[in-house]
Amino acid sequence: MEAVTRILSAAKVNVHPTLRSANDADAGGPIIDLSGEDSGLLIGRRGQTLQALQFLVTSIVRNQHGETARVVLDVEGYRNRREVALKDMATKVAERVVQTGRSITLEPMTPADRRIIHTALTDHPGVSTESFGVGESRKVTILPKRK
Repeated sequence: MEAVTRILSAAKVNVHPTLRSANDADAGGPIIDLSGEDSGLLIGRRGQTLQALQFLVTSIVRNQHGETARVVLDVEGYRNRREVALKDMATKVAERVVQTGRSITLEPMTPADRRIIHTALTDHPGVSTESFGVGESRKVTILPKRK
């Protein structure tokens, strides 16, 4: 929490951290919620600024405490909203793939976003998913299942 407070103070943003969970089993460490007047600045395009901030905080915590815990940052429920939007998009694209019988490749995504797409469509009877590409240009393709 101290690392987050120092970074926010140095960035001169009007955002306040709140500890949601000290050790969330699913997250693999603490979850810290960020809220305030400038909170939108911390999300960035498709959550890239939030991911970078989370990486920085996790690195600081690991260097200072030698812990392997992963710190998760969330800005006013952004992560949940993003997950719902990605699942909805995955379902709509999957239905289009089933209707047309043609594969659709999505835009490049972060590993976390790709994981949401794969998980959302794991049990879909008409499609399968696969990732391809390297680094930041890695994409998910939704393919029709072979009969």
